[in-house]
Amino acid sequence: MILWWARDKLLQTSGAMMDGAADKSSTIAEEMDELGRKARAASRVLANATTEAKNAALLAAADSISNRGAEIKAANARDMAAARAKNLSAALLDRLELTDSRIASMAKGLREIADLADPVGQVIAEWDRPNGLEIQRVRTPLGVIGIIYESRPNVTADAGGLCLKSGNACILRGGSESFHSSRAIFACLQEGLRAGHLPEGCIQMVATADRAAVGEMLTMTKYIDVIVPRGGQSLVDRIMRDSRVPTFQHLTGLCHTYLHSSADAAKARKIIMNAKMRRTGICGATETLLVDEAVAAKLLPPILDDLIKAGCEVRGDAAVQKLDARVKAATPEDWDTEYLDAILAVKMVKNLDDAMAHIVTHGSAHTEAIITEDAAAAERFLAGLDSAIVMHNTSTQFADGGEFGMGAEIGIATGKLHARGPVGVEQLTTFKYKVRGDGQVRP
Repeated sequence: MILWWARDKLLQTSGAMMDGAADKSSTIAEEMDELGRKARAASRVLANATTEAKNAALLAAADSISNRGAEIKAANARDMAAARAKNLSAALLDRLELTDSRIASMAKGLREIADLADPVGQVIAEWDRPNGLEIQRVRTPLGVIGIIYESRPNVTADAGGLCLKSGNACILRGGSESFHSSRAIFACLQEGLRAGHLPEGCIQMVATADRAAVGEMLTMTKYIDVIVPRGGQSLVDRIMRDSRVPTFQHLTGLCHTYLHSSADAAKARKIIMNAKMRRTGICGATETLLVDEAVAAKLLPPILDDLIKAGCEVRGDAAVQKLDARVKAATPEDWDTEYLDAILAVKMVKNLDDAMAHIVTHGSAHTEAIITEDAAAAERFLAGLDSAIVMHNTSTQFADGGEFGMGAEIGIATGKLHARGPVGVEQLTTFKYKVRGDGQVRP
C-alpha cells in the first residue's frame, strides 16, 4: 500500500512538473509573440518616419546614456559581480565591463549614427527605358531584425541605434551575463523613442534570460525578417543550425597577421602588439601570427619579448620555439582556435603563397593583415584572400564599424550574401524598384 501511494505521489509530482514546464514554455511563447506583433506594427511606422524624428530619438537616447551613467555602472557592477562568482575569464570580464569611457563611447556612437546620411529612400540607381518607363532602385528597410548577442552590453546601444536609423524595428536578446547592464541601456533607448514620438515597439528587449526565448525567436518567421547573431562559436553554431529565419552569418574571428620579408621592423613591432593585446576579447584581435622564415630571426625576437612581457602566452612551432625558450609548443588545434584571450599562435612560413595557403585552410574569413613595405606583395595579399576584411600595414583591431566611419556596427558578417564585413545602416537595408509610367502597356 505504501508503494502504491508512493507511485501515485510520483505520478502527481511528475505531472505537476510537466504542467509547470508546459506553462513556462507557453508563457515565453506568448511573450515572444507579443514582442513580434509590436515589432511588426512599429516597423510599418518606422519605415516611413522622417529623418528628423529618428535623429531626435537617437540624440535623446545618447543624452540619456550620458545622464544615466551612474545607473548603468551600478547595473553593470551587478553583472560583473555575478560573472566573477562564475569565474569567467579575464577576457570575458573585459567584454562585459562598462567603464566611464565605454559608456561615453556608446553615447558618442549614437550621435555619430544620427550624423550619418539616412539610407532609407536613397536612390541606388535609376534609368529610363525606350518605352518611357522610369525605373529607380531605392533603399528600403529590412523590416524587423532580431539581434541575439552575449556578454557585450554595448551591443544594446549599437544595435538599437543602427536599426532605428535604418528604419528597422528590432528585438534584442542579450546574454544572461549582461542582463542588468543591457536593461539599463535599453531604458535609455526607450527614452529616446519617446522623445522622437516613435512607437516603443521600434526597439524591444526580451525580458527573460531563459534560453527558450532564443528558440522562439529562431522560429518567428511571421514577424522577424532576419536574425543577427553576435557571440561565441556555440551561439553562432546553434543559430545557423536551428534558425528558420534568414541570418547574417557571423563566424569566429580567427584573424591572422602576416609578417612579410619586406616588413618594417618598427611598424611590425607596434602593429602586432596592438593587434593582439589592445583588447584580446574582441573578434578583431589577431589570433595567429605568420612570419616569413627569411626574416624571423631578425624581426621576431623583440616582438615575442614584447608580447610575453605584456602577459601574452605564445604558442609556436618548433622554429619559433628556438628563438625564445618561453614559447610553448603549438598543437595542430592552435591554428584553428579563436582564443579571445591573451594567447597567440605563431608559425613560420616560407613565403607569401605559404602564408595565404595557411589562412585559406585555417581562417574564418573575418580579417587578415599583411605587414610589408613591398607594394606588389601587399596587393597580391589583398586581392588573393577572400576574407571579409583584408588589411595592409595596420592592426586587425580596426575591424570595426565605428572605425570604418559607420558610427557603429551590429557585427562583422563573414558570409557572402547581402551583408559582408561591418554591418552598419546601409547593410541593414534592402531595396525595391519604383517604376513610373504614363499609360504604357506591354505588347
